[in-house]
Amino acid sequence: MVQAPKHSAPIVQVLVAYGANTTLAGQSLIQAIRRALVLLETETCRVTAKSRMFHTPCFPAGAGPDYVNGAIRIETPLSAKALMQHLHFVENTLGRQRLQRWGNRTIDLDLIAYGDAVMPDLTTYAEWRDLAPDAQISRTPDRLIIPHPRVQDRAFVLIPLLDVAPDWVHPVSGVAIADMVQALPAGDKQSIRPINP
Repeated sequence: MVQAPKHSAPIVQVLVAYGANTTLAGQSLIQAIRRALVLLETETCRVTAKSRMFHTPCFPAGAGPDYVNGAIRIETPLSAKALMQHLHFVENTLGRQRLQRWGNRTIDLDLIAYGDAVMPDLTTYAEWRDLAPDAQISRTPDRLIIPHPRVQDRAFVLIPLLDVAPDWVHPVSGVAIADMVQALPAGDKQSIRPINP
């Protein structure tokens, strides 16, 4: 009996933010980030756009050295869960250790948006989006929350994302990325400084 051909998975447009503020011996932050972006590229994970890199203040303030941040756009047939596993593989390869929430990072790869998906559901997403600031420090979700519940609040994520996805619209709020950037406090925006090539 001839089997019907398997349908390939649809290609999804994905937004990923990255950052680093601690290096392994002999590497600069920029070198570590460039290595991470090389490791990300596979047959099933294609980087289609890269932002500029930016010097950004450590978040939360006083928690460690300042960061280099940026963003990429990816095309992938991987599920969100499989893509997250790939991001964690790259982080682990570059020495990422999860010792404390918002601790120093050799590389941090955050899945910001997976197409227009809202995961695991709107109620759970809203719960994490509306989490009080003190609870954000102590609580970590036990599942993937997409879109990132605080993307709209973070200049160090939104400004690089504007480079790679200027037409992106938040799938829950319906707010365009340019309007989210416009709504940020002026001081937050001014603290995000592009790195000269």
